[in-house]
Amino acid sequence: MEKKFLIAVDLQKDFIDGSLGTPEARAIVSAAARRIRYCRENGWTVLATLDTHGPDYMDTPEGKKLPVPHCVRGTEGWALNPEIQSALSGCPAVEKPTFGSVRLPGIIRALAGDDSPLAIELIGLCTDICVVSNALLLKAHFPDASIRVNAACCAGVTPEKHEAALEVMRSCQIDVINA
Repeated sequence: MEKKFLIAVDLQKDFIDGSLGTPEARAIVSAAARRIRYCRENGWTVLATLDTHGPDYMDTPEGKKLPVPHCVRGTEGWALNPEIQSALSGCPAVEKPTFGSVRLPGIIRALAGDDSPLAIELIGLCTDICVVSNALLLKAHFPDASIRVNAACCAGVTPEKHEAALEVMRSCQIDVINA
């Protein structure tokens, strides 16, 4: 039997209405919360990722290329959006110091518990940075899994970059849906 996972990527305040927020990110919050609740109600394993930086962010290689402090552990911007937090209540969260979580595939394998086929769906922010990074990492670790990105529950830095990232994922045999 197929084991289903939903990965809610970086649905944190700084990416929605904080230092790196966008109107497009704000627009997907309710759809993402509905998708999380739907998946939980239908027996999926739901995990969240949290972009997590320290107070020295500006001195890091990422901080030097993206000089906008964001998602500093313990700050308001690091927290999940309240509507998302409510939908995710009790779900495990994986902190990641960069775009893609190298720990996420191992966590999924441990939770799956056997060699059952996997179905993995990703939602979240930003399509063109963290969503695509995690999707490609998961595809590399689970080449036979059904991996898809729900475009209706994602937003990029810009609408154009969102669409470009979706096209990259399609090229890498990751399905794009709008559910």
